[in-house]
Amino acid sequence: MRPEWEDPQNKHGGRWAFTFKNSKANDDVWLNMMLAAIGETLEDDQDNEVMGVNINIRKAFWRVGLWTRTAGQPPKGPKTNAEGVDREEGKKRLERIGMKFKEVLQLPGTEQVEFAGHADSAHSGSSRAKAKYAI
Repeated sequence: MRPEWEDPQNKHGGRWAFTFKNSKANDDVWLNMMLAAIGETLEDDQDNEVMGVNINIRKAFWRVGLWTRTAGQPPKGPKTNAEGVDREEGKKRLERIGMKFKEVLQLPGTEQVEFAGHADSAHSGSSRAKAKYAI
């Protein structure tokens, strides 16, 4: 798998993200995120949703992202997708992952992590597409 939106394993997925503004990248936050991903604590055993984590460091901010296999989008046609997953369950699964992502980042309740699908980001021409979910 390539770390690109266009990779077949990623193109239907999305990303939870949080931007830390006006601060330098924190190695402890990144280490905790990597350990959570490696230890598979960001999702329930049967989810098979987390694809990877990334960090973007810029002068004025840094952003941590958590890539997922799906974007929780409802399937076309029937109520369930090809894997037999109900569309509402897909949304709930992504929201659970978002809550765990927020916990690992140790964010206060007033801060929000945001989720956007890769397809939405690609169509907007920016990795900062309008959030589909926010927790």
